[in-house]
Amino acid sequence: MTVIQHTETRRTETPAGVMTTLASPTQGGSSLALWRVEVPADKSGPVHFIDTEQIWTLVAGRATIDLDGVKLTAAEGDTVILPADVLRQVSTDEGFTAIVTAQASAKAGVPGSDTMVVPPWIA
Repeated sequence: MTVIQHTETRRTETPAGVMTTLASPTQGGSSLALWRVEVPADKSGPVHFIDTEQIWTLVAGRATIDLDGVKLTAAEGDTVILPADVLRQVSTDEGFTAIVTAQASAKAGVPGSDTMVVPPWIA
């Protein structure tokens, strides 16, 4: 059993928001990563894909997820399951906070590039 203290979380800032790693293999976890996403109003993340399923639960605000051309809207208390290898873009008008989980081996890519990376909040 592992307890990850609040002081051991990792904060990663991007142009679209802040990801706080709550659990990952580098923090003593196993095969899953868990992180909090905080996105201010009027922001959009990049168009990208992840090679594994992700589960997002919104704990505040509202988000729009463009999932390969299909727009999904999620609000506080909603959970969205994003399939692997599907283009996505997450945006918000009012801002949101979500708790997200995925396999710790997850890699992200962008259209037109052969490069896949492990996002730092997952590792």
